[in-house]
Amino acid sequence: MEWSRSLTDLAVRGDSRDRLGLHKQQRRSARWTLGLSLGLVASIILAVGIGPVAIAPNTVLEILGHKLIGVPAEPTWGRSDMSIIWNVRAPRVLLGIAVGAGLAICGAVLQAMVRNMLADPYILGISGGASTGAAGAILFGVGAMIGDYALPFSAFLGALGASLLVFFIARSGGQITSLRLLLSGVAVGYALSAATSFIIFASDSAEGSRSVMFWLLGSLSLAQWDWLLLIVACVVAIALAGFAVFGRSLDALSAGDETALTLGVSPNQTRVVLLVAVSLTTGAVVAASGAIGFVGLVIPHLARRLVGAVHSRMLPVAALIGATFLVWADALARTIMQPRELPIGILTAIVGAPFLLILVRRMYTRDS
Repeated sequence: MEWSRSLTDLAVRGDSRDRLGLHKQQRRSARWTLGLSLGLVASIILAVGIGPVAIAPNTVLEILGHKLIGVPAEPTWGRSDMSIIWNVRAPRVLLGIAVGAGLAICGAVLQAMVRNMLADPYILGISGGASTGAAGAILFGVGAMIGDYALPFSAFLGALGASLLVFFIARSGGQITSLRLLLSGVAVGYALSAATSFIIFASDSAEGSRSVMFWLLGSLSLAQWDWLLLIVACVVAIALAGFAVFGRSLDALSAGDETALTLGVSPNQTRVVLLVAVSLTTGAVVAASGAIGFVGLVIPHLARRLVGAVHSRMLPVAALIGATFLVWADALARTIMQPRELPIGILTAIVGAPFLLILVRRMYTRDS
């Protein structure tokens, strides 16, 4: 009798410790989410004021408050400050937020889907498809009948076509496994990279080739108050909400297909749904900003270190870190070599490449 009572007491204590640990993780996640949200707001105000013409944060606040919510004010700024902040920098910062958040959450989802911590949104060849479409639009006028939206529309169609190709190749042998999806994406990515290089080589326009190379390294220079910004922001917001709903399924996939099946999650069907969502999100993001690398690789690892690997808590944190990181990367890109603009992809690679080496070294040390 005493023995059974002791076992019961131990079970109750263990359950209490589990609940206490869960509450502690939730509080930690809430603190990080709040802190990163405040940091993102501060980053917006500071980044909008940074540029060839520096504008004080209080002036930025006055202009944004006046334009967004109609705050009455006695203007201490001129028309040039208003134009710079509202027409040039504000849409650029907002696009950076959407792109950074989108790449970060897509990277986190892909790493769970293929169970590879080195995966990022470009491993499925989606970036290669967008690059091929963009190169065709810039150098040969593909989609010119659309007008100003020819470049992003062609890039999105290229990304969509690449994702469909990866899907059919991965499914040709039966179920879509992690390895099959990974290898199909790598193969399609290399093929499309070769196609993009051939398009650049076949063109006689030196200026067009330069524009393609600048776009391939990533830029937010297309940002303006138009449908493109609205579409990208909406796609990323919907994707974040949808991925959070699939949080339990992502946790199961990251533990392996057998574990997922025991938990009632169908790995094949779940990967199909997630692949479509990741492809559409990455395609929309890349179409607006070009190929900005390493964000989807680096940011999910930082988010896991802060709040753990549970995706329902990790994804919002990854989105906030990715958004803040890209806002500052863009601010540095447009000021470090004034009056010229540096492609963002160069800066993200400078940060991401050392991180990748550290990650590989840790994985090697752990395996040995």
